[in-house]
Amino acid sequence: MAGSLGLFVSSDQHLDKIIGLCRAAQKKGVKVTAFFTHRGTLLTQDPLFEDLYDLAEIVLCKMAFEGHGLDKTSVPRIPEKGFATQAVHAEMIEDCDRCVVF
Repeated sequence: MAGSLGLFVSSDQHLDKIIGLCRAAQKKGVKVTAFFTHRGTLLTQDPLFEDLYDLAEIVLCKMAFEGHGLDKTSVPRIPEKGFATQAVHAEMIEDCDRCVVF
């Protein structure tokens, strides 16, 4: 099975479920894009967040990330293009075969 899955994460809960879903998708050959916004950006500070780096393309809402007083140095593996606007969220919905909201 191939395809793509978009994850829209606006909650600061359920990181374990997000990681589990990404692992399951990877085993099936499904490409995952995860867009973190609102309180979801706080998950970047959880040590388990690092598990996602090899499982999904990660995009962070720049406004939400900075609005929570977070520093880009706390997520060194996220490139500058990984800090984006909600327009990227809209593109993810358009481009992915399926989307899940957390």
